[in-house]
Amino acid sequence: MVKLASARETRMYGPGLARNRSEYMNAGLYVFATILLTGGFTAQLSSEPKSGLALLLIGFLILIIVNLHDLIAHLAGINYRLALMEFDIQLGLVEFAVPVVYSLGTILFFLATLFLFIQAENGYGYFKLERHVLSMLIAGPVLWLLGSIHNSCQIYERADGHVQILQESVHIPFLISSVLFLIGAIINSREQIGYVHHGMELVGSSWIWLGIFGSLILFIGALANVIRVFKMQQLDGLRLEKLRGGAQEWLIQIREGQMPLIAEERRKRRPVDVEEGQSSTAPTPYKDVLVGQT
Repeated sequence: MVKLASARETRMYGPGLARNRSEYMNAGLYVFATILLTGGFTAQLSSEPKSGLALLLIGFLILIIVNLHDLIAHLAGINYRLALMEFDIQLGLVEFAVPVVYSLGTILFFLATLFLFIQAENGYGYFKLERHVLSMLIAGPVLWLLGSIHNSCQIYERADGHVQILQESVHIPFLISSVLFLIGAIINSREQIGYVHHGMELVGSSWIWLGIFGSLILFIGALANVIRVFKMQQLDGLRLEKLRGGAQEWLIQIREGQMPLIAEERRKRRPVDVEEGQSSTAPTPYKDVLVGQT
């Protein structure tokens, strides 16, 4: 549901300008999707609640597409080698799990809304779907909340305060909105106990109002994400240090023909290097030589 504010320097959306355009496109689509969600929940208070369901379906569909696109961008960064996740905790816990969890939660929200729309269109002829609708309305926000918690488990080796504020300005609104959606779904489920409701009657006013407030906060987070993407693109060199020792670094070394060194192999090769007269110290940078001479 949320555009992942990754601690990585880049994601592999494509080379050069294509990567920047993809970032802006994803951020813009999230803003548009949150507007549709706000309008969809608000329209359910009108005389034509089915129009609100249609807006919600479109908004959820856009969120699914963008999250899957974000997931593909992360996997492309490691050439889709899922085995590298065992060497990179953040890659598995955040950059892979978060888009997957958000996508699953959004799919459940989409299906629940679709079932409500089908009942409204067909005169409430699908009574067996009602209990599944209430369950999915709770399961969807639970997955969103789980994804928001995972999204906060990012590792920063070194980053200035400005960049971290930009990151948290995206995390916090989406976490709050997930909580509101979950509270609304639980209250709505409790209100249905002891009553036989069908179609649009399955969602009460509490779910709608909390959905409106949650969507508005989600819209604020989406705007913050646009600002974050713009600022990160405009920075002269990102002030968010690239994570060292992760899966992407291993893959870059493989591409350059330098296999990642294992500690045991390094210990085995060190005596050989000493015998051959090779120095184990790194070469002095040219800039340091000039400073020393001065």
